[in-house]
Amino acid sequence: MDTQQEQQQKILEKPIINITGEKVALGPIRRDQIPIYHRWINDFAVLRTLHIPRPSTLEEIQAYFDKDVEEERQRRVIHFTVYERTTLTPIGRVDLEEISYRDRRAEFGIEIGEADYRGRGYGTEATRLMLDYAFTGLGLHNIGLQTWEYNLAAQAAYKKAGFREVGRRRQCKFMGGQLWDIVYMDCLSTEFVSPVLSKIMVPDEIRS
Repeated sequence: MDTQQEQQQKILEKPIINITGEKVALGPIRRDQIPIYHRWINDFAVLRTLHIPRPSTLEEIQAYFDKDVEEERQRRVIHFTVYERTTLTPIGRVDLEEISYRDRRAEFGIEIGEADYRGRGYGTEATRLMLDYAFTGLGLHNIGLQTWEYNLAAQAAYKKAGFREVGRRRQCKFMGGQLWDIVYMDCLSTEFVSPVLSKIMVPDEIRS
């Protein structure tokens, strides 16, 4: 039988979950997951669709984590860890950045760091849950993103989640020996149906 200390440790190890879908769940980013984030950001297959591929030190990722926490405290960004729902294995992150509560807009970002979970619908559902949070939880109206013309899988997932293409900046991303467009996409709250939070964020009924 587990001791009380072992039981408490298991409780501490189990991640807090804020939003639960069919395939994934979203919870707060955690300092003890920095080594996982560090491994993801050093995977050039991940960086191919995000930034210029280069090695990142653990100290650099720790500094980024501290910056993320501070910006969250100031309500300028929101970060979630993405978990596989049944095992609670961390598989990626989703973010809202450049949040303007006055203008009711923000920028969306996603990273599925675990290769085994790419192309299987996890990113699509994580995107939908983040849109649900942005629209239903925060009351935002326009969520935008940018991706690269060659990232066809991401564009398909974004469209399936509710985004649509709204414009391009031509031939300004170099990859694989040629220049590609930046694709701009967005989603409006009026174009989105809440899958989860509309059932949770409701006013109390008057009791007789």
